[in-house]
Amino acid sequence: MIASLMMYARPELAGATERYWALIREALGARGIAAPERLTNEGDPWAVWQAPDLVLSQTCGMPYRTRLAGQVALVGTPDFGVPGCPPGYYRSVMVVRADDPREELSAFRAARFAYNERGSQSGYAAPYQAAEEAGFWFEDRLQTGGHLHSARAVAEARADIAALDAITWRLIQRYEDFAGCLRVLCETAPTPGLPYITALEAQREEIAEAVHEAISALSEEDRAALGLQGLVQIPESAYLAIPNPPDGA
Repeated sequence: MIASLMMYARPELAGATERYWALIREALGARGIAAPERLTNEGDPWAVWQAPDLVLSQTCGMPYRTRLAGQVALVGTPDFGVPGCPPGYYRSVMVVRADDPREELSAFRAARFAYNERGSQSGYAAPYQAAEEAGFWFEDRLQTGGHLHSARAVAEARADIAALDAITWRLIQRYEDFAGCLRVLCETAPTPGLPYITALEAQREEIAEAVHEAISALSEEDRAALGLQGLVQIPESAYLAIPNPPDGA
């Protein structure tokens, strides 16, 4: 058995995440579903997501629609209460240095764009769509391996603009001193948030019930720290309808 809640993991949230998982595990046990005592938040996420004994994990919308759909079952989408988004949805924020005078995305046509990885909805697919609507795509790109690294690259002037998951940006603002060096230039259109998944043959509905019960049982402090407001059922079709950047982009 394996389980993971790696997507928004931070050292400052380790205790709250452990307590959240303990509540999920307890609720799963009450339904006769075995679960590992501890989360596996390190290592290759693809190995976790594709494990035949996966109990619960969280993936990104782009990996789900491009590779995981049909191989895993959707449990539900956690709602993080992102302003301007429907429950369970999120968006990217395009951040630039606070002292950069440019005010329009189109003004960054020749800028260096920092992104976490090409397989990211918030870090790559969403900003591609936004830039395409503005009539261009960034030719100068820096792959950083993580939203936090992308934000820091802009703050340190190694890049000019980055696209960040809005929930990750919330955490960066809360915990990172360099956040004050950045400002939000614009936001992308809302898309379905990062879904919880389980193995294809698992008891999906019972697992969803257990997660919902665990979120409800969180202390107010832990719920606020994690930003969790509930679990939403977003259909697979909503994830699959989002366009991907073309090959080579």
